[in-house]
Amino acid sequence: MRITKEEARHIAKLSRLSLSENEAGAFSGQLNSIIEYVEQLNKLDVGAVDPTSHVIPLRNVMREDIPAAPLPREEALKNAPDATEKFYRVPKIIE
Repeated sequence: MRITKEEARHIAKLSRLSLSENEAGAFSGQLNSIIEYVEQLNKLDVGAVDPTSHVIPLRNVMREDIPAAPLPREEALKNAPDATEKFYRVPKIIE
């Protein structure tokens, strides 16, 4: 399956992109290269390969959730750019 310049322009129009004549030719060539590569992959025999979600084994690297004492308010607010005695101050975003 080959993508023509006209088809590349149609795809660009659907994507709300404007293409020059040179860009249409370049993109049609690039799309054709991608399609050829996918066709090569489709020819591979993967019947003996088990489906996987990852190519390497993964394990959970999170630490245990151990309850601890909370951070004191003064400590939490000491690096805030703008704070009151109890709260962070942030710019108003809703009128």
